[in-house]
Amino acid sequence: MRSHRVADIAEQAGLSEATVDRVLHGRPGASPRAVRAVEQAVAELDRQASALRLGARSLVLDVVMQAPDRFSGEVTAALESQLSGLRPAAVRARYHLRESGTVDDVVATLEGIGRRGRTSHGVLLKVPDEPAVAAAIDDLADRGIPAVTLVTDVHGSRRIAYAGPDHVSAGRTAAHLVQHWGRGDLASVLVTLSRSSFVGERTRVEAFVEQMCATAPHVEVRRVADADGLDAATAAVVAAELEDVMAPLGVYSVGGANRAILATLRAKGVPPSVYVGHDLDADNLGLLRTGEIDLVLHHDLREDARAAITAVLQHHRLVPGAPTSLASGVQVVTRHNIPARMVRGSA
Repeated sequence: MRSHRVADIAEQAGLSEATVDRVLHGRPGASPRAVRAVEQAVAELDRQASALRLGARSLVLDVVMQAPDRFSGEVTAALESQLSGLRPAAVRARYHLRESGTVDDVVATLEGIGRRGRTSHGVLLKVPDEPAVAAAIDDLADRGIPAVTLVTDVHGSRRIAYAGPDHVSAGRTAAHLVQHWGRGDLASVLVTLSRSSFVGERTRVEAFVEQMCATAPHVEVRRVADADGLDAATAAVVAAELEDVMAPLGVYSVGGANRAILATLRAKGVPPSVYVGHDLDADNLGLLRTGEIDLVLHHDLREDARAAITAVLQHHRLVPGAPTSLASGVQVVTRHNIPARMVRGSA
């Protein structure tokens, strides 16, 4: 860990130089999370140094995400899988991850990246769709720092591209599955969002409700939101919403926390007649295999990551073409067709 300057490690890890110094010298006072951040920063700096020795141009991407750790980890793994071996540039990422927070928190992070100026060659974002966030993205554009929205978009911003799933298709597909997979006497569906300010989740739900109204108008849709996809907070809002529900119902989980939702349903004695989730994270893979959830709508995060990185490289004219928004396809996954790489990765 001593091959890089403390200041460089601190900048890469997003920590103070004092904290990095404590980790490097094994002194008390550094949290396990700080130790992991320093180790990851050193590994990223090592990779950059190796690329520089090979003569490649070096770019730094800042990744700003508000999402539960289980999802941020999946996105991070997808990005890292695409960063290695890139040509004609060596690309490394700095991560700014939080599970919850305010719009001001997001704006402050983006402003901090902007103040660093040319040390950032692009920003990948999974953040709320809010005017203040759009303005901060525009400020980055004024400073020559391109932004790509990842998984969920920010309307009205000067981001150069969006990389993520087709949310309208996802919502309509979920409605079709709930209607036809659930029992014929389905009376209500619980729909959960992590946060209504994420335009991707909001669009999924709007498409879901529109499709259900058209094809199953007798089914009541009950929505809960703004628990950030965190287990305890999601369990609380679900319990409150289902206080008067005792019959089986369908579940369309847009925002995750599925173990907590299932535990809440079990505690109330309300069995789900059909359960549709999103994303093949570790939790959902386990629940899919045991049959506790029926279906997962999956899109390949590696495809999204590749599209996002390519857009930044195109902006800097390192690869041909202009930055273009690309929507990745949505795949319906059951316990019987889990992608092979997921099976191997969890073995």
